[in-house]
Amino acid sequence: AWTSMWLGLQSHSVLSDGEKLLVIPLDGSHWFSMHSVVHQLRQRGHEIVAVVPEVSVQIQPSEHYTMETYSVPYTKEYLEAEFKRLGHQIFTPQPFLEKFTKTFARIGNIMTLLFSSCKQLLSNKELITYLKESAFDAVLMDPMFLCGQIVAEYLSLPSVYFSRGIPCGLEFQATQCPNSASYIPKFFTSYTDHMTFPQRMWNVLVSSSEFLSCSLLYSSHEELIREFLQQDVTVPELLSHASIWLLRYDFVFEYPRPVMPNMVLIGGINCGQEKPLSQEFESIVNASGEHGFVVFSLGSMVSEIPMKKAKQIAEAFGTIPQTVLWRYTGETPPNLANNTKLIKWLPQNDLLAHPKARAFITHGGSHGIYEGICNGVPMVLMPLFGDQMDNAKRIESRGAGVTLNVLEMTSKDLSDALNAVINDKSYKENIMRLSALHLDRPIHPLDLAVYWVEFVMRHKGAQHLRPAAHDLNWIQYHSLDVIAFLMAVVLVATFISLKCCLFCCRKCFCKKGRVSKSSKSKAE
Repeated sequence: AWTSMWLGLQSHSVLSDGEKLLVIPLDGSHWFSMHSVVHQLRQRGHEIVAVVPEVSVQIQPSEHYTMETYSVPYTKEYLEAEFKRLGHQIFTPQPFLEKFTKTFARIGNIMTLLFSSCKQLLSNKELITYLKESAFDAVLMDPMFLCGQIVAEYLSLPSVYFSRGIPCGLEFQATQCPNSASYIPKFFTSYTDHMTFPQRMWNVLVSSSEFLSCSLLYSSHEELIREFLQQDVTVPELLSHASIWLLRYDFVFEYPRPVMPNMVLIGGINCGQEKPLSQEFESIVNASGEHGFVVFSLGSMVSEIPMKKAKQIAEAFGTIPQTVLWRYTGETPPNLANNTKLIKWLPQNDLLAHPKARAFITHGGSHGIYEGICNGVPMVLMPLFGDQMDNAKRIESRGAGVTLNVLEMTSKDLSDALNAVINDKSYKENIMRLSALHLDRPIHPLDLAVYWVEFVMRHKGAQHLRPAAHDLNWIQYHSLDVIAFLMAVVLVATFISLKCCLFCCRKCFCKKGRVSKSSKSKAE
């Protein structure tokens, strides 16, 4: 019956007139998996309009959507230079306090960049007028770029969020989702869901500071919201208006935790069907022989590193019998071994799907990790920034990979880690178990994401999934008023009972005293 209903909804969606969807994405790796949803929606007959900055690194014109651009106060050369500088900063040793300060400043710079981009979009009156007159059915967006929800609010459109997570855990605050610090590790702690007492204490402190850090990061956006929407609304309140949250989570990778009815888990959506390798890569793979090959990539943002560290890595690769495919655009290390191929771009998922793939060296980005899980390839993780430390800890805690500190590791550390994940069968067994669990699902994440976007367009939102918790204030949500009332009742009842007991005692003992005295006087 459920299958029939699902097929019926699918056929209804295909046969009905295509709806019109507005897409407000975020550039960079965030766009990779969202693009697959946009492509699939276009294949199903929907009209897609993507509003993007005129300067972008990953978002390009496509037949799958109409692209509307707006000017931004930066150039492509600036973005590429920032990415290059980021790679060198990450590999530079720094004291803890300086590293923490620079990490927070880096996040602040990203938020400032998003804020300036948003301000340019909202001030583009011609573009806003076009969007208003286009009669869209819904908005698909990345909530990291708050401008999407501001536009959705202005156009009175239901919104669908596509996200891996937001700084300060805002996705859980905005959805009123339980987020206990006792067993849910916070971002940047690198804890598991089984914490010691000191770890739980630190986790609680980090959780308590999230409100302050969010206020610092989003204060400028709140001013922009008030100015454009003419409403006094906070960022969490604005985000709470989302109809559906498409979260790139999967509890094979994430630690189990509560989710709300409008939170749909689509972890592994980027693991598409592998394509045949090109002749160039096929020849490299075939030449690797019985030892197979290793894939090494630090993601789309970091493709070159300081020469000192590059030489260390190259030295380690020379100690293993496997062929290494290294995505790298920097200067070639002078000690590069014959088994190492430097390549500017890798078909990562297709290579990992090959039976000769023995290990995957990754920075710990969620896209790469899910591709490693999908294809059952054990990992050596070199987390660089953001949530990558937490991601690496999740894989390591499952026994499916080894984590290295990129600043402190030596050539021997990397060589030992590779030999461990390749030759110790437990790593392969554990990643294959994760892969089997992850792939055993009734609906592919991409189909699930497409279904819910179409659902929101068909029904003009998903108000029935919105919990009443959004209508309660903090005191009501935690039942503090009820607790206070019940405590007052108990106190009053206790007080009255005590008074009654004292009154009865006085009456009884006083009467006995008088009777005793009276008897004594008669006897005399």
